[in-house]
Amino acid sequence: MKTRLEYLLRSAVDTLKAEGELPADLEAAVMVERARDTRHGDFASNLAMTLAKAARAKPRQLAEKIIAALPAEPALVKTEIAGPGFINFFIDPQAQFHIVQQIIDEGREFGLSEVGAGQSVLVEYVSANPTGPLHVGHGRGAAYGSAVANLLTAAGFKVHREYYVNDAGRQMDILAASVWLRYLEECGEVLTFPSNGYRGEYVRDIAKDLLKQACSDYLHPAAAVVDGLPQDEPQGGDKESHIDAVVARAKELLGPEAYRRVFDAGLNSILDDIRQDLGEFGVEYEEWFSERSLSESDAVERALDTLRASGHLYEKDGAIWFASSQLGDEKDRVVVRENGQMTYFASDIAYHMDKLERGFDQLINIWGADHHGYIPRVKAAIQALGGDPAKLDVLLVQFAVLYRGDEKVQMSTRSGEFVTLRQLRNEVGKDAARFFYALRKSDQHMDFDLRLATSKTNENPVYYVQYAHARICSVFRQLDEKGLPRDVVLGMNHLQRLSEAHESTLLTSLSRYPEVVQSSAMQHSPHHLVHYLRELAAELHAYYNAHQFLVENAELRDARLNLIAAVRQVLLNGLRLLDVSAPESM
Repeated sequence: MKTRLEYLLRSAVDTLKAEGELPADLEAAVMVERARDTRHGDFASNLAMTLAKAARAKPRQLAEKIIAALPAEPALVKTEIAGPGFINFFIDPQAQFHIVQQIIDEGREFGLSEVGAGQSVLVEYVSANPTGPLHVGHGRGAAYGSAVANLLTAAGFKVHREYYVNDAGRQMDILAASVWLRYLEECGEVLTFPSNGYRGEYVRDIAKDLLKQACSDYLHPAAAVVDGLPQDEPQGGDKESHIDAVVARAKELLGPEAYRRVFDAGLNSILDDIRQDLGEFGVEYEEWFSERSLSESDAVERALDTLRASGHLYEKDGAIWFASSQLGDEKDRVVVRENGQMTYFASDIAYHMDKLERGFDQLINIWGADHHGYIPRVKAAIQALGGDPAKLDVLLVQFAVLYRGDEKVQMSTRSGEFVTLRQLRNEVGKDAARFFYALRKSDQHMDFDLRLATSKTNENPVYYVQYAHARICSVFRQLDEKGLPRDVVLGMNHLQRLSEAHESTLLTSLSRYPEVVQSSAMQHSPHHLVHYLRELAAELHAYYNAHQFLVENAELRDARLNLIAAVRQVLLNGLRLLDVSAPESM
């Protein structure tokens, strides 16, 4: 009904424009909210107050004109003007029953809308460096990004899901060097592994696979590897200088072709693992965009040429800088180092230029909360490239913190001391992991309770919601087992018999579902949908515990069966948007 009232108000505004009561070019932001106190109506709008200045009229007078211009609506029994100009709407109580028929008719399409029709959105999320397996922190970004994309699709947007593969740059070089050193160890060479190398067991596994190739191109004595290198941190040196020297030595000794094979062995092994992990977590992409493709083409140079032409690049101390401080960033940023190497930020500028050139109406980047300071420089780059920085919306995700008992599990990709997303999924299941990740606002701190996620109690939110769906399915199984008939039409014709308080509450909640999906999509807030599903499940459990469904009276029985069938459909639809299953038995 909320959507219908918004349509009626927009129609009234159009009428007033045609009559000259409102400026023809006025853009009206129509908002309708549910009333907190039903004595003042079922819904309310502040439209008259927001348009009063443009109309050069007092809000209450304008409200009268809006009400007079409203199209006829049988479900609307009364309107009132309250306070400084609020318009209150009173709905026919019988209209609440229409939602049951609508849900049954629309099925899985109930809750979908066209609010985003004609608009394209690129949603880039996870995009973890392929230097190690995904851990539980990445899982939250995966669940959040996937749910946001699903909600936007449900709201009518054309959504393009993308993973930005950081398959170039210093971290990938460190991975390649780490794989090579482990390969030498597998060949019997004795050396001290860099403190800043990647130490996870997965690096040894990649090295062992590399050893199966039995390629002598990779084999060099340990002395040749370490001779003349800067000291590592434990020996009083600098770990960053040491690992950079190791990378340089690897490139020197291996040569371009052999080094690329080692590099690709690490990249492909980990990227394949990431693809599999995300696929089993219910996360799929339209595109895996390669950072290396930018450097292998002229994309980065072309982006920098564009910035240079717009006067946003300058040279200082042998490096080339982007004057991002002129566009809202806290300081200028290096895009080409003194040694001629492009920075990661230069590639990022080129990547966002590519996004703009692909013509998306909106760009959504989902990043870890530690990237907060990166936002102004990227928006500055978009502006300097001639784009609209308002097109970019960066959504931040706090890493989830995993606890085993009272001890927090430390996670470090380099040291290898982390719990992978796959381990989490194997322990608690995909459904619990995705639901738990979506419980809280994405930028809020989250502790992941493993014991709760695996418990089969009402305290476990995903179990509680899934059990509501399973309970409804059990009622229909009992119907079949008892050989009782079901007449859907008869039930629809007698929905007015649903007069219990639990039934009215469920009807109201069902009517809210399309609003929840739309607002969750537009606000990029899947946790609103999660909270709605928990509330709906609680209302269903209370109804189930208080009333019998398979009563003797066929009219009441079929009416109640239609109601819970509608609840089952909404639970299913909502869980599907979160990519959580809806079991028929538990």
